[in-house]
Amino acid sequence: MANPASSTLTPKNIVSFLEDIFERRGGEEYLGEPVTMAEHMLQGAHFAEQAGEPEIIVIAALLHDIGHFTSEFGTFSMDDTKDRLHEEAGADVLEQFFPTLVTDCVRYHVAAKRYLCAVKPEYFNRLSEASVHSLNLQGGPMNAEEVAIFEQNPNLKEIIKVRYYDEAGKRADYKTQPFSYYAPMVQRVVDQHCERSY
Repeated sequence: MANPASSTLTPKNIVSFLEDIFERRGGEEYLGEPVTMAEHMLQGAHFAEQAGEPEIIVIAALLHDIGHFTSEFGTFSMDDTKDRLHEEAGADVLEQFFPTLVTDCVRYHVAAKRYLCAVKPEYFNRLSEASVHSLNLQGGPMNAEEVAIFEQNPNLKEIIKVRYYDEAGKRADYKTQPFSYYAPMVQRVVDQHCERSY
């Protein structure tokens, strides 16, 4: 099924739109890692839930890489010589339906890697070869000025949490629940946000 244009998305169909993307595109390779795109994000959500995180963090972990899935916003591979800003693409898709905390976790999960490599040099040792490759494309560790600006984000703590779940979600042959398990949770986050917005 083709993706509907962004203008046709509503709070009532955004969850089925996202589930459709997981089903159609989820089996694609995840940047040279030993997991597929869907496995990576579902593992992030799984580990967040297992850690007792609130639903909003679980959903942010689930959707952090959605920008890789949407063909209309481009994809990224190990052969690319530039970063195609999947984080911006994903946040742009989600921002009308999800609270800022979720979209900040999506928009800044790449920046969080650069931030952690700057302020916690040992974090670099956690990165996979593919993640190091993308770090180089994304500008490497932040400089002092970038760190200072990034630390002003009111959702910094949650962004960093989702970054760690991002790194955790790369286990080969690790079984998780499918997207349909999280769908009611995603809908609750959407509904709560839209109720406050209107």
